Amino acid sequence: MLAVNLRHHGYRVTEAGDAASGAAAIVTDTPDLILLDWMLPGSSGLTLARNLRAAEQTRHTPILVLTARAQEGDKLAGFEAGADDYVTKPFSPRELLARVAALLRRATRVTAEETLEYCGIRLEPEQLRAFAAGEGLELSPTEFRLLHCFLRNPQRILSRARLIESVWSDDAEIEARTVDVHIRRLRQALHPTGHRRLIETVRGAGYRLGTP
Repeated sequence: MLAVNLRHHGYRVTEAGDAASGAAAIVTDTPDLILLDWMLPGSSGLTLARNLRAAEQTRHTPILVLTARAQEGDKLAGFEAGADDYVTKPFSPRELLARVAALLRRATRVTAEETLEYCGIRLEPEQLRAFAAGEGLELSPTEFRLLHCFLRNPQRILSRARLIESVWSDDAEIEARTVDVHIRRLRQALHPTGHRRLIETVRGAGYRLGTP
């Protein structure tokens, strides 16, 4: 039913019934966006999400998780696994189409800007590449946009509300704790080169890209 609805609105859809066949299909034809159910036969959707985030081919592909799990802890687990958005069942076709369109817009939002550099961190938006001390960073689309926002505003305190507006913008359901999860993932990506400490927590205010 989801595939029929998406095709009706102009999307080309490849379907898979389990994690193994989904992973195989993605290798053959990398999609612009992955709709991923949490509960899959065999390996879970979150395990597949982690594998997709670790793979070069799908590192920057937006992932939208579909699930009946509506507790905050479940949502945070989805984001920790690398999801860029999360839709709980039951949902309307209109809501899903809006989320798909929003994710695809966000995936291309920063690609027209010039290279940004700060304290050994280099971001190449057009190529969707990021480096720290010359080492390539493995970032999800959301983490890439977060880093982009920090690099455009170095040493400026950014509240969680400001980050939500800049990184997610058209998604009103993003919560403050979701921002914290993605900040933690971004810090983990920056840790091996010693750049983790550049992203400072400003108590009661938000976050800041500081100085070494």
